[in-house]
Amino acid sequence: MKDVYANLARLGLELPEPPPRGGLYTPIRTFGRGLAWCSGVGPTRVDGPAVTGAVGADLTIEEAQEAAKLSMLNILAIIERETGDLNSIRFVKLLGFVRSADDFEQQPAVMNGASQLLLDVFGEADGLPSRSAIGVNQLPGGICVEIEAVFERRDEVEL
Repeated sequence: MKDVYANLARLGLELPEPPPRGGLYTPIRTFGRGLAWCSGVGPTRVDGPAVTGAVGADLTIEEAQEAAKLSMLNILAIIERETGDLNSIRFVKLLGFVRSADDFEQQPAVMNGASQLLLDVFGEADGLPSRSAIGVNQLPGGICVEIEAVFERRDEVEL
């Protein structure tokens, strides 16, 4: 069986402090049987500035992939706070919004930063969900990436 926390340590990663809410919403809403939806989360840092700018104008694909990875680490921190155990999670769907220059068409490549993190930490069965990547002209606070996640609590569902 996988150990998400051991995999994070092996990769030299630590979960950040969960970012504060940016408005009037619920960070995680459960629905159905063992399913939950995590509200959109960006590449914010508790101890520094968020990653901002448009990919293809202000940021390279590689910089945006790192921002997507940071967004996913923030999502993991929120899920860990809400559930208490990342080992019980299986990801179902990611939706990524990428702030893009008008001629930038590689939003899926940017989202690979988040997907690769999940694959490395959770393995293919639990960490490689369905996914969409959408280019947008602006995101809150000028952030370059915002990601929503749907996940399943395996401890609440018979598989």
